[in-house]
Amino acid sequence: MLRAPGRPLVVEDVELDGPGPGEVRVRIEAAGVCHSDLHYMTGDLPARLPIVVGHEGAGVVEALGPGAGTRVAVGDRVALMWRPRCGDCDACVRGDPVLCRFGRVFAQTNGLFDGTTRLHRPDGRGGDERIHHLMGVSCFAERVVVSETSTTRVPDGVPPEIAAIAACAVITGVGAVLNAAGSPGGRPLAVIGTGGVGLAAVMGAHLAGASPIIAVDLDPAKLELARRFGATDVIDAGHEDVVARVLELTGEGAPRVIDAVGAAVTMQQGVAALAPGGTLVAIGLARADATVAVPINDLVQRQKRIVGALYGSSNPRLDLPRIFALYLAGRLPLDDLIGTRRPLAEVNEAYAELRSGGAGRGILVP
Repeated sequence: MLRAPGRPLVVEDVELDGPGPGEVRVRIEAAGVCHSDLHYMTGDLPARLPIVVGHEGAGVVEALGPGAGTRVAVGDRVALMWRPRCGDCDACVRGDPVLCRFGRVFAQTNGLFDGTTRLHRPDGRGGDERIHHLMGVSCFAERVVVSETSTTRVPDGVPPEIAAIAACAVITGVGAVLNAAGSPGGRPLAVIGTGGVGLAAVMGAHLAGASPIIAVDLDPAKLELARRFGATDVIDAGHEDVVARVLELTGEGAPRVIDAVGAAVTMQQGVAALAPGGTLVAIGLARADATVAVPINDLVQRQKRIVGALYGSSNPRLDLPRIFALYLAGRLPLDDLIGTRRPLAEVNEAYAELRSGGAGRGILVP
């Protein structure tokens, strides 16, 4: 639980209400340690406090609320999705469910679909302290109550930790390449930032047949992982001029650049490294008030574009089963993406490791 920005997370016993209409209770088997949670922990992104963090999880359905059961049944293994899909709003109807209107409800209320929470605990003064949900998931816990629309079945053969990271890091990185980067096959593609999401983007570029695939980072260990996942060239941003090296490797620049960092300097590097007519796909988050300055004439005269890709611009109900199938077929080596595994009680140590640049995706096991 996060009680104050800039303070360590605390592990507490809280009460979890039963699932309401259209909701399910899930016993968590694995949760991924994602940098997005860190933004809330530092205060870069606002949230109602106290809040149970964690949005990258997988587990087993234990109970169904009234009206639930159209998509999952008790005993099903599921991955949790931090973007809902109501199916009725304009975004859902036009096939862009990552912009579902209820995503704003989750963000503004830190509750579930109805804006209320299922978490609480006695406040010690005879009252009840309400505790909030992060992104409708809050999976740094033993159990969660989520909307049934925030779940998707996991096929046999997919371990819980793979299901967890697939529903956030992998679908974001792979999806950014397959859904937002056009048709990169046979053309250069650069990925700036090789954390969990960036490494997934490298996998997606390899899967799509991009060539060369250029990975950029400050950490040699992460760059070595990127090579294992398909990067043909790596750039150590701490010792090399990123833009000059991309131009050297590609001639006139990369037609597609994925920025998985979310910093002004990396986005500026990405734009400068684009070929004429190229597209920078931004998938990293920053502070809520962060901005980036880019040369206007460079955009106009060289027809460069900057696009955002939330959740990999994916349709999770279609794309997650594809990712699971590719994993089972050996086309996505997601086992190698897993870093350290820790018990839930070591959540602060897991985030200390993330801050220090640990390679691979950390996993918490309740």
